[in-house]
Amino acid sequence: MRMISRLIVRGGLVRLQHAVGAVRWQSSIKQAPVLTAAPARALIDEQINIKGRFLPPHSPVTVCARMHCEDGDLWEAFAHYNTNAGGNVNLTSDISLGGSYLGCEPMGLFWGLQPAPGGRQGLRLRKKDVETPYRVHVSLMEGHVSPSGGQIPELAVVTTERWYMAPGVRRIEIRQNGVVGTLFLPPGPGPFPGVLDLWGMGGGLPEYRSALLASKGYACLCLSYIGHKDIPGPTNQLNVGDSYFRSSFQLLQNHDEVDAERIGIIGLSYGVYVSLRIATQCGVNPSCLICINGPPASTIPFPEEEGLNNHSSGGDTYWKYNDQGHVEFVDAKLPSHLLHEHRVKLENLACPLMFIVGEDDLSTSSSEHADFIEEILKSVGKSQLFTRLSYRDAGHLIEPPYSPHARASFWTIKPKKVMCEWGGHPAAHAAAQEDSWKKMLDFLETNLRR
Repeated sequence: MRMISRLIVRGGLVRLQHAVGAVRWQSSIKQAPVLTAAPARALIDEQINIKGRFLPPHSPVTVCARMHCEDGDLWEAFAHYNTNAGGNVNLTSDISLGGSYLGCEPMGLFWGLQPAPGGRQGLRLRKKDVETPYRVHVSLMEGHVSPSGGQIPELAVVTTERWYMAPGVRRIEIRQNGVVGTLFLPPGPGPFPGVLDLWGMGGGLPEYRSALLASKGYACLCLSYIGHKDIPGPTNQLNVGDSYFRSSFQLLQNHDEVDAERIGIIGLSYGVYVSLRIATQCGVNPSCLICINGPPASTIPFPEEEGLNNHSSGGDTYWKYNDQGHVEFVDAKLPSHLLHEHRVKLENLACPLMFIVGEDDLSTSSSEHADFIEEILKSVGKSQLFTRLSYRDAGHLIEPPYSPHARASFWTIKPKKVMCEWGGHPAAHAAAQEDSWKKMLDFLETNLRR
């Protein structure tokens, strides 16, 4: 019995020693740092929460975002943080102490993206293929460092996907009755409220805003009207007139999956002039307009059906060049410098108009245009139709949320390179994009759904 008791005690001690050894062994293992992004796949206007864990407490770290655009250029942003007592960092609530932005900016790594040092300058990030995402590589580094300072070890990494086009959205190329565009239809059965989407004199067919609006439930026709190979005539001038825009609106209106009585128009820059003209002079009746930093008249005569000379009427007389040789169009587009005979007939406006102003716009005198439009509408008893959103230190290119800010970029490459100043300061411009997008969606909801 004594022998059995000794064996039992000895066995218990051995098991206890093994258990203590296991605890000591486990406690000596250091958890590797972890970086998470939630959701890792999201629409471009959705916030994501980036967190770092299992780091030394009260220690400096750098969080960096890198991605290649479709032309192969490297874009990057970075920010310096300090971990808390638990060894964590949370970009949704913590403050950046340096880098691409300062303060609490949950999405600063995205709107702060810029061409990497040594890369091409004068770039503006614009998505070409909306059926693929931007893939952004986010990394965590030790200390407050600059990613361009050489090969710096990454403590942890995560990849996020940023989409303009939600699953189920349908993309349809339009080449019909002379109209050149792309139609995006939301998932599910229609009819859907519609939006005609117009960009500026940069031309081409930028689809990303339309794809994002379709992801929010709107049938959106992104329309090209200048600078596209499928539009007859020289690509560097406006070759279409009222009949083209009337046909485009009616094409959207007549689509089986579009509610013909609920169609709005969105225009940016010269697209503002076109939007206002469609609403007041083309014999169609949109339900609402959203105009972003653009004029109610033009330095370029608008061609009519029989074809008029549409070359610039001396607008370049007022172009201003800064010390870097960049052009600023703002003076050329002052209301006093625009052709009176080519001012839209604002008196005819019959639908709500939201006018968005970047007060640091160096391309268009947007504040003066807003004043002018408001004054005309007030004089004819239609001031109730006008809503102004004005953003201090925001520039010309107010785009969907978290789009990287471009204070200047190439406006044209051929026949010669022209670098244009758009204005705006990064953090304020980013805040304007986020706030105006929410209010634009509310405006569309009010006027196209209710």
